[in-house]
Amino acid sequence: MKEQLYTIPLNDAVNANDECPFCFIERNIEHDLLDFVLGSGSSYMEADIREMTDKAGFCRSHFQKMFDYGNTLGNAWILKTHYQKMIGEMQKQFAGFKPGKSTLKDKFRKNAESGNAIGIWVREKENSCYICRQYQDTYARYLDTFFYLWKQDDAFRDKIKNGKGFCLSHFGDLCDAADTRLNDREKEDFYPCMFSLMEENMKRLSADVSWLVEKFDYRNRDADWKNSKDAIQRGMQKLKGGYPADAPYKMNK
Repeated sequence: MKEQLYTIPLNDAVNANDECPFCFIERNIEHDLLDFVLGSGSSYMEADIREMTDKAGFCRSHFQKMFDYGNTLGNAWILKTHYQKMIGEMQKQFAGFKPGKSTLKDKFRKNAESGNAIGIWVREKENSCYICRQYQDTYARYLDTFFYLWKQDDAFRDKIKNGKGFCLSHFGDLCDAADTRLNDREKEDFYPCMFSLMEENMKRLSADVSWLVEKFDYRNRDADWKNSKDAIQRGMQKLKGGYPADAPYKMNK
């Protein structure tokens, strides 16, 4: 099947023969978004972009990655106007706040999430992130592309079947998406294939990690490392996604 512009990144991810092609895509998208937000294009100086970042904010993880990226002026501009937005919202929340009346029942649910208006507002802000939102929108399109290729491209489907599978996180997303992207007949082929692929590759990772442990036994000092030298980072990726061994992504100055 002839490649289309929108299928190239997914084919590149699959051809990388990584532990999870969607981790590969996730990293590329995130890097592109960091470049967009803070890179040399100076989108942070554009009023419409900063209006969106002011409103959405950033999660803790992406604030850390923005700091690591290294653009002091860009981060300062983003924080400057975001603070102005946050303080305005905070003042409105404080002005309209009325504490609820305590009841005997409240004393027995101290660890339960309360209906406190300020707490709810803070949690909403903690869960709001411009980069996460942009990533999710792009990621959804890649899921659509995956199932389009799965159904239309025999070569792509064979590469998936003979590949290393997916991390558990992205595998769960694929299973969720398959329910709405595939018909009943297609699901009968897809799920058994994916279950077999995941089980095979989870066992492969388990064996790599087990052999790494065995290599620390003095009796195996001269034995071949096999595929175990990077088993820790690959094993972590398979379970939770991402690239534990990656250095922070830096601004290209």
